[in-house]
Amino acid sequence: MTTIGGETTSGFEPVREAFEANFARHGDIGAAVCIYQHGRPVVDLWGGVADPRTGRSWTRDTLQLVYSATKGATATAVHMLVERGALDLDAPVAKYWPEFAANGKADIPVRWLLSHQAGLVTLDRPVPLKEALAWHPMVAALAAQRPLWEPGTAHGYHGRTWGWLVGEVIRRVSGRMPGRFFADEIAVPLGLDFFIGLPTTERDRVSRMAYQPPDVDLTTVPAESVPVELRERVAAWRNPGSLSNRAYAITDPAAIDFDSPEVQAAELPASNGIGTARALARMYAALIGEVDGVRLLTPETLKSATGEQAAGKDQVMLIPSRFSAGYMLHTRVTPMTGAAAFGHTGRGGSLGFADPEHGITFGYAMNRIIGGADDVRALSLVDALRRSLGLERLPNTN
Repeated sequence: MTTIGGETTSGFEPVREAFEANFARHGDIGAAVCIYQHGRPVVDLWGGVADPRTGRSWTRDTLQLVYSATKGATATAVHMLVERGALDLDAPVAKYWPEFAANGKADIPVRWLLSHQAGLVTLDRPVPLKEALAWHPMVAALAAQRPLWEPGTAHGYHGRTWGWLVGEVIRRVSGRMPGRFFADEIAVPLGLDFFIGLPTTERDRVSRMAYQPPDVDLTTVPAESVPVELRERVAAWRNPGSLSNRAYAITDPAAIDFDSPEVQAAELPASNGIGTARALARMYAALIGEVDGVRLLTPETLKSATGEQAAGKDQVMLIPSRFSAGYMLHTRVTPMTGAAAFGHTGRGGSLGFADPEHGITFGYAMNRIIGGADDVRALSLVDALRRSLGLERLPNTN
């Protein structure tokens, strides 16, 4: 049995039970979950193995790369600039980044970068990975790139390009790289263990990831055997030229080793944030209220930041999705704890979100990356949280 460390406030015992079940039944190797309620931690748990190769234990201070859950942190930085009057989401990106106007992009507003409506999910010519990690060559390539659809007419998940697009706006407006801005303005005031660009001094605290492929690789089975509701997506996965694949093929090589020191040290504001579940929950808590004297956004700015900007069929994921200006919104596919909730998932299961209606924020980070519908770990924790709050249970999370 996995030893679980940490504390659970009375009334939130279902979350601890679900966390333990994730190790016993759902494949977790090392993980942490944290929940804040009205600015105070009510669940802070961790357990398992941080490095399957060495057996190093997951401790209170273990750091974990959370993939696209990073986008929530980067979006928060953007809205802090908006609140200060330094950035207007409805102004053209080119106002702040003149080179971006090339190839018909002069009128794209900043808002469409955040809400995945700019049509810049991929590149005609991938950038060498070493150059992409150095920032400026990738930014130059995106500035020159033509949109793949008429901006503003559709939305599609900019899984990797989002970080350079939004991050360059932060850099142009603030004069600081996005990771530096996040550290100075968010992480330090709140005491967060979260980094966009990992310092070498923190490297030994990072968990090593383990990848588990889906039980069934649908791309290898006959098309007629694929469930009808999945056929469009499976056909896209099989097609190297589809947006579903090209969106993740913007570097050469396309595969990125997120365990490597070089990748973890770079600033990839869409995908390589490294921190604790506690940091995610605490950051979101400071978005919807005050945490130890710190509040990141006013209620008025938060309302604008979390209003729906794009919804419907996603041109990349080929499923319904909903986005505000940078945050994912509550859907059947990505359930949280209420209609007002906002946050962001990360590849393989990580999740951070806030629910201002219930005064709740949530962070979950883990090192076993499970693909597809096989993974119910985050959903099981959210379902347990909903039960703790007296809310309706989620389906298919037993």
